[in-house]
This record gives sequence, structure tokens and C-alpha cells, in this order.
Amino acid sequence: MEFAEMNPEELMGACEAMLFVSAEPVNAITMADMMGVDVEAAETALNGLRDRLAHSDSGIQLRQVAGGWQLATHPRYHELIEKYVISWDTRRLSQAALETLSIVAYNQPITRNGILAIRGVNSDSSISSLIEKGLVREAGREQSPGQPILYATTRSFLERFGLTSLADLPDLESFAPDEESRELIRERLGITRSDDLEANEALFDDSALDIDLADDIVDLRAEVQLDLVSFAAEQGLEDEDGE
Repeated sequence: MEFAEMNPEELMGACEAMLFVSAEPVNAITMADMMGVDVEAAETALNGLRDRLAHSDSGIQLRQVAGGWQLATHPRYHELIEKYVISWDTRRLSQAALETLSIVAYNQPITRNGILAIRGVNSDSSISSLIEKGLVREAGREQSPGQPILYATTRSFLERFGLTSLADLPDLESFAPDEESRELIRERLGITRSDDLEANEALFDDSALDIDLADDIVDLRAEVQLDLVSFAAEQGLEDEDGE
């Protein structure tokens, strides 16, 4: 298609398509350059698109922000959009994700292979899900062959669990039914309650997501940790669907 030969309606469509795939405001100069038209034609198309969206009572509007143009949801639907977006992150975490999150919390920073060694099954899907939810993040690379990625919990993890710091994590050993189980936890998970927990807080980022995991893990002590204790006592878990 020869963009320079497009009629006004087609130019508006071209502008709309570019804005749709752009996460940042796009200025008229960039638009004109991409379409091979002069800046005036691009500005005319953008103004026309803005008016068309406004007059059609669309849920999308075109705004001028930060020196460019950007598509945005209409303010009248903000309450609905907020409810919808928040719902994305209120899905229940799977059993696998809970176990993986617990292992990262108590052993951070830890590699994928480290998690595998503890859980006994591949946890890649769980790790990806936890990263998407803002509970786990990449925390550098291990200084070993291949330099595998290290994972740690985020500041959002502390906020969602109501923890002030990693030092507030309960001792898993306190949930073990007997000394044999407690010893297995010490050996298998390598958990310590030392000042290293405080030092690891430097691994946290400052981002926080507007999510509510209350339905997922209402009580860290009663659910997540008991799951890990059970796992440790059995010395491995069977693989499960729905990572």
C-alpha cells in the first residue's frame, strides 16, 4: 500500500493502527515519517480520528499527552476497567505455585535448578506465573558455569503477606510433627534464621501491583508452610497439572 496516496479516512485508520500497537505517545512527526506524508496531513488525520472516536461514543478516546498522541480508555469506564484489571490477579495460585513461592522465599536467591532440587519437579511455569503476578523477580546471576538466573521475592510479596521483612517469615521447623521431619527440613531446604535474611532484602524492588491474593494464601503459616513441610516429609512431590 502506498500510504502517501491514502485518502483522509485511510490515513486515520493508519494512525489508529499505529497508536493501537504503541505503549507510548506517538507524535505527529513520527506518524508523518512512517506514512510518508507531510506533518500537516498527519495532524489532520489525528484530529479527525479524535473527533470520530468522541462522536461515536466509543470506549476509547485519543488524547494528546507528553508531546504525542495516545489511545486511552474513556473516563466513564474507568471503574469497570479497574475492576476487570484487578480480577486478572485475583485468580487462585495453584498448589505448585504456592510451593514454588515458598521455596523461593526461604532460599533466595535461588536458581531454577535449585528449586527443582527441592520440589523434585520442573517449576518453570510456576516461576513465570509468580513473576507475572509480581511476587518473584530475577535477582542477578549465579557465579557458576552458565551463570543461571537467580530468583528472589519482591517487595510486593512482603506487602501481600503482611510481612515487614524476610526475618518475619515463620520457622518451618516449628510446623514439623517430629524431630526427624525438622532435621529433614534443615538438610533439604537449608533454611537458616540468621542475619542473612535481612541482607537479602536488598534483592527486593520497589514495585507493587494492585492485586489481592487474600483468597490465595490467607494464612502463610497455616497453608504455605504446611505444604512445604508435607513436601519435605515425603521427600518429593508428584508432578501436577496447572502449574
